[in-house]
Order: sequence, then structure tokens, then C-alpha cells
Amino acid sequence: MELRRFLRNAGRVAAVVAVAVAYRGGAGAQQAASPSAPQRPRITGISHVGYYVSDLPAALVFWHDLLGFDESYVLKKPGSDEVRIAFLKINDHQHIELFNEPPVTPHNMMSHICFTVDSVAQMRAYLVSQGVAVKPWDGSKTRAGDYAFEISDPDGTPVEFVQSLPDGMEAKAAGKFLPETRISTRIYHAGFVVGNSQRSLDFYGKLLGFHETWRGGGNPAELSWINMRVPDGVDYVEFMLYRPPLDVKSYGSKNHLALAVPDIDKAVAALEARPAYKAYGKPLVPHLGVNRKRQVNLFDPDGTRVEVMEPFTIDGTPTPPSNAPPPPPAHD
Repeated sequence: MELRRFLRNAGRVAAVVAVAVAYRGGAGAQQAASPSAPQRPRITGISHVGYYVSDLPAALVFWHDLLGFDESYVLKKPGSDEVRIAFLKINDHQHIELFNEPPVTPHNMMSHICFTVDSVAQMRAYLVSQGVAVKPWDGSKTRAGDYAFEISDPDGTPVEFVQSLPDGMEAKAAGKFLPETRISTRIYHAGFVVGNSQRSLDFYGKLLGFHETWRGGGNPAELSWINMRVPDGVDYVEFMLYRPPLDVKSYGSKNHLALAVPDIDKAVAALEARPAYKAYGKPLVPHLGVNRKRQVNLFDPDGTRVEVMEPFTIDGTPTPPSNAPPPPPAHD
């Protein structure tokens, strides 16, 4: 087991290095590419985010009984009846994956983030043309019946791209597993730790085409967050910056998921009225974020934060971005 983890981590490090080297050598490659060079396909949104859980039944109580999401399907461990991944459906195009296994990196319960693209083959060709190391592909589908592949961002976070297919599990579940109990019908954004803001801006911005929409911080003297929207949709990722060294106890709060709701007070009232809230046992206190959006934080049994948030400011006007510098880089 330890050897497998070492090899998996080593593979991720190699992928990160390959992306970094390629990008340092050709950050402007896309702009300078000839018209015949592979073009990036559309990246339309967040398909899903994966999280490791130490107790799957307890995690399902949180996601299903409290937050109200249905389990749409599962993938079992090879040669076993034990569930490896449980899929919690947010809407017909977004879901959460709960991995019933220990995390690759201790304390980091985020498995990966996945973005929807028009064409996996085109995305692969585009990344290869930019010097990114991409594993060979034989045209096979995932166990869920879609086309997908994975690379790593500068911090080693696995980034997956998926092309949904008509005979995939997600497509077959369209219109199903959408109960009225869902506290939200949309993944608003996903946040994850970033140790070098410029490297991540290059990766998500220059390479993948994401657009910065806002930056802010809890400390006026230092930047804490950078929001980057997908190039062909409205979902975004949030860089959770930190001053090194990273406190591993902060993984659960930094690596978070945000769910959009139209009214935070009604959402809190609905959650508090559910039988599972009594067992949850933590107060739900709405507050106004630095971005001037009303929100409330919940935490799964492993400490992963789920942010329930109104997707608009309190007065409808944009919150000015911070001009503070980012923390010193934690890595090259």
C-alpha cells in the first residue's frame, strides 16, 4: 500500500514538473501558434469534485440526509462488493464523488476536480501541442461510461477533463435523482490550496483559458483568494493562497465546495428543520463574506468545508478587488 502511494505521488510530481517546464518555456505558445495548431476545446463548467471519506455511511448522512442529495450510482472496488466511489447528484451535469479510501496525501481529503469539455480528444491534442505530458489514450471509456483523462496542476491537484457520452451513467440518469430536498441545484465554485499564485495563474489562465473575476483577502496587507472562471461558462475555481509552510489542519477548510442558493436564510431554516441536523450538532450562522455575499459553512465528518452561498452581493454591485500582494511562493 505504501509503495503504491509513493508511486502514485511520484507520478503526480512528474506530471506537475512536466507542466511547469512546458509552461515556463512556452507561456505564450497559444498566442504564437499557427492557425493549424490544435485549438483548446470549450471548457463549459465544473463537472464534479471528488473527496476522500473515512466513513462512507457517515458521509452519506451528511450529503444525503442533511444536504438532501441523492446517490445516483456507485462504482465498486474491483473484485469486491464494497463501494469505492459514491456519486451524489447535484444536477444533470454536476455531481460529487465520495472516495471510500484513504487520501493519497495525509489530511488532504480532496481527490480531484473535473471540468466538462466538448472534446476530450481535442483537449488532449491541445495540451500536447503546449508541451504538457499527457498519457497515451486508446480511445477507451471510463468505468462511468464517458471519455476522460487527468493531468496535475502546479500544486499537484489532479485536474480531470470529461466528455459526457449518451450511454454514460450520468446521461442515463438525466432527469432522475433530483429530489426537492436538495439544498442547492448548482455547484457555484470549488476552492483548493495554491502555493504559487503566478504558476497557477499561468496554468489555469494562460494554458486553460480561465478568466480572473475577483481577488480578495481577509488581511488587507496580503492576498488570500483569487477567483478564476471557466472560459466558456459561469462556474469558477478559487485559489486558496497561504503563507508557507501550509498548516495541514487547514486542508479541510481551504479545499472546499460552494453551493449556490437564492436565499441563505431559507436555506439555513430548511437545514435546521431536518432530523439529520440534530445529529450534525453544529450551529449554522450566516455571515457576510469579504466578497459581500451571504454564506454559511458546514463541515462533513472529515472536516471538508461546504460553503452554502448566495451568488450575488448584498446590494447587487461588484465588490472591488484587493490590490494586496500574494503571499511568498511556497514552491517554484
